[in-house]
Order: sequence, then structure tokens, then C-alpha cells
Amino acid sequence: MTKKETLINELENLPEPAIDEVLEFVQFLKFRKKIKPTETMLLSENSLKREWLSDDEDEAWTNL
Repeated sequence: MTKKETLINELENLPEPAIDEVLEFVQFLKFRKKIKPTETMLLSENSLKREWLSDDEDEAWTNL
């Protein structure tokens, strides 16, 4: 039995909520494969900017 066949067999025995989770994970894997590391960096830039460009953050790093 191939890995794919084993996976399909396992899916047949799962309750629907678990199948939803598996589907979300598979979709995540497909999405992650399409995004290059540089794109991930650019996608996170805005959220990191909010955390890093603050007075509190500047004060925390003044002694270094």
C-alpha cells in the first residue's frame, strides 16, 4: 500500500471535524510551498514594523 493509499484509508475513518483540520493543513502546505522566503519576509514587514518601531522597543535596546 502506498503512502497516499494509507492516508486515504485513514481519512475514511476520521470524523468530519478531523477531516476539516486535515484539509486545512494540506491547504496550508500547498500555500507555504508557493511562497518564497523573501515573500514571507515582505508579508510580515507591516506587523513587525508595529512591534519594532516603537518608543518602548527603542528604550529596551538603548543599553546595547
